[in-house]
Amino acid sequence: MSTHAKRERLLLADLLEAAGPEAPTLCSGWKARDLAAHVVVRERRPDAAGGILIGALRSRLERVQSEYAAKPYEELIQLVRTGPPRLSPYALKQVDEGANTVEFYVHAEDVRRAGPDWTPREVDPVFADALWARTERMARVLARKSPVGLVLRRPDGRTAVARKGAPVVTVTGEPGELVLFAFGRQDAARVELDGEKEAVARVLEGRLGL
Repeated sequence: MSTHAKRERLLLADLLEAAGPEAPTLCSGWKARDLAAHVVVRERRPDAAGGILIGALRSRLERVQSEYAAKPYEELIQLVRTGPPRLSPYALKQVDEGANTVEFYVHAEDVRRAGPDWTPREVDPVFADALWARTERMARVLARKSPVGLVLRRPDGRTAVARKGAPVVTVTGEPGELVLFAFGRQDAARVELDGEKEAVARVLEGRLGL
């Protein structure tokens, strides 16, 4: 049975393949080949992937990621598409779904929205609820560096307080758009912001995400 993570993985691979290795992405400084290398290293090289979150390991991560980015692009795409080796924790369905559903959704949009003439994806209600559930759980971590108080709100009124404080900015949008906003893609997210003008400007320029 297909899971959200598996579906997003295949979509990401297809988007990367169609875009080509030199295509831009929303990840600052990364072309499509760099994004593909990031996905592969994260799943296949735990000895280096710690650098994603731990500053002291960042130089090793960058070195290993550069090595993967230098591989033939078709090989990289195949590694993204087929997923981690069998002994990797990410090969477990529950881990894959928990760790990769949002990861792959965001990176798929990193590819889509860096290109011209993109339009928002239509996200089915079940997937939207899955994205929202993860956003609720991660909201305070993602917004820990927000320069102002931050509230995420779905159009139906369901709300997550991402960061307490004043002044407060309320960000309203569909779950997929709120995910992108909270992961630092503020400029690309189709959302409405409500709050003091200066506070809105600060949160748009602020550092959100992991």
